[in-house]
Amino acid sequence: MSEERFIDHWKENEEEQIVNLSLRPKNLKEFLGQKNVISSLEISLEAAAKRAEPLEHMLLSGPPGLGKTSLAYCVAHQMKAKLTATSGPAIERAGDLVGILTNLEAGDILFIDEIHRLSKVVEEFLYPAMENFQIDFIIDKGPYAKSVKFNLKPFTLIGATTRKGLLSGPLRGRFGLFHDFDFYNPDQLSEIVRRSAGLLSIEIDFESSIEIARRSRGSPRLCNRLLRRVRDYAQVIGKGIIDINITQNSLAKVGVDNQGLDEMDRKYLLAIINLHQGGPAGIEAIAATLREDRLTLEDVVEPYLLKEGFIVRSPRGRVATQISYQHLKLPYKDKSQEKLF
Repeated sequence: MSEERFIDHWKENEEEQIVNLSLRPKNLKEFLGQKNVISSLEISLEAAAKRAEPLEHMLLSGPPGLGKTSLAYCVAHQMKAKLTATSGPAIERAGDLVGILTNLEAGDILFIDEIHRLSKVVEEFLYPAMENFQIDFIIDKGPYAKSVKFNLKPFTLIGATTRKGLLSGPLRGRFGLFHDFDFYNPDQLSEIVRRSAGLLSIEIDFESSIEIARRSRGSPRLCNRLLRRVRDYAQVIGKGIIDINITQNSLAKVGVDNQGLDEMDRKYLLAIINLHQGGPAGIEAIAATLREDRLTLEDVVEPYLLKEGFIVRSPRGRVATQISYQHLKLPYKDKSQEKLF
């Protein structure tokens, strides 16, 4: 059974969603980090404006919580365009997509989050819409079936995905712009913490902003969530000012350690070390041990552990590295030095 995680990016209540909207950057100048993405995008936007054309269809890929949705809103603001947001799982039938597309005005932006989860039927309708701004809709069945063509107004599709490899070749080939998001470094996240603290009208010192950044797993979304928890602690336990003691105590209470790992991460590493002798261990075996969904492990748990070197992927499965043993304060035995008899 899957357990609740404080750091899960998608488990937000309505209050958190409202606060996140208030912290979201309004334009590209306010968007911190992802400099390569922003610099390339600024050129594309300027070129499209000079040609008086909609921006090419764009695919944003990367782990959750890195700002793909925020960037889509920034692009819409920059283009002075209306943005219609939906997600792959929300578009269940082709008729749903037709309704969305026919309501778009010239220059509008359609943002589809988790675009890799579109059904094949819906995806087929999207191809001519992206290529020729047309869709063919079949009405009736059998000998009475006929095709009705809808002409769409030129629009820009921005797709976001955490699993770029799951996109079909035909869909991926219809995008003109591709931007891959990477994890943020602590300096970038510290800057985001200070900006968000200002918007939340809470005083924070530099040392505390770095501490929150170090525990944020390279994610601005988690960074802002941790900041809100520290703010609550500071207002109730402290004097309304975030200092290093308040920060460390409050983050310890939510179970996020000094490397950004939570209880689920530690259970994952211990499963490999204790039950699989450090690995290699197959992802299905680990998922069964933890009673967790395989996709959750691959999409949420593993990316950060791989990036920070806690685990490596081998052809035979996942292997816990010396960094994992040191972090968990366990004795490490280098398997490469073992002799075979």
